[in-house]
Amino acid sequence: MICTAVKEEWLIAAILVLEDDLELNHTICAALQKENYRVYHAYTCKDGQVLAASHTLDMVILDVNLPDGDGFRFCRWIKARSNLAVLFLSARDLEEDVLNGYEIGADDYVTKPFSMKILLKKISVILSRETKTSNIYDDGFLKVDFELGTAQIGGNTCLITPTEYHILKKLMEHKGQLLTYSVLLDSLWEDGVQFLDKHVLAVHINRLRKKIETEEHKYISNVYGMGYVWK
Repeated sequence: MICTAVKEEWLIAAILVLEDDLELNHTICAALQKENYRVYHAYTCKDGQVLAASHTLDMVILDVNLPDGDGFRFCRWIKARSNLAVLFLSARDLEEDVLNGYEIGADDYVTKPFSMKILLKKISVILSRETKTSNIYDDGFLKVDFELGTAQIGGNTCLITPTEYHILKKLMEHKGQLLTYSVLLDSLWEDGVQFLDKHVLAVHINRLRKKIETEEHKYISNVYGMGYVWK
């Protein structure tokens, strides 16, 4: 579930806190909210998967020992669906546990007990690094610079509208992950694109596909009746 919200325009990133210690979970959520993050919290892997599948996230703060599963397994699950940042927060401080966390894709591994100030700084640094590295998408055919607002197809400039840029970025941020109509529309609304509905979204995506796709380069897959996937 989502923690108590602050004003939408203040929210800088969405973070899921998956920790089964209720008091610690609430303490972390409160600290994150004070830093103007959108915060979701869960106590089990099952609830964490539901939240991760239904919301656009930027980071997961993840315990290793959970009531219904293993945090390492959850990390593999979410990394297979999205390239969002993962920070382990665990009492398991054996070298093999820490190394395992990094090997399966964690951006950092913090052992308990910990300093909240240091945790917040680590989160800020990770999210800043993720933002910088995701400003440009370039696969050799399609190149999009989200900071400059430019796009090239096969080396030629392609004119893409601001709404199309928002759609592109959301899909690219969740490569291989199904973004349902409602999740995609909600995330666009958070970015200030507030006039879309399911049918208008389909029109924008169809126009976008005509601009960036060829027979050899297919990027966006429509999952009928559900949403879209960046392939």
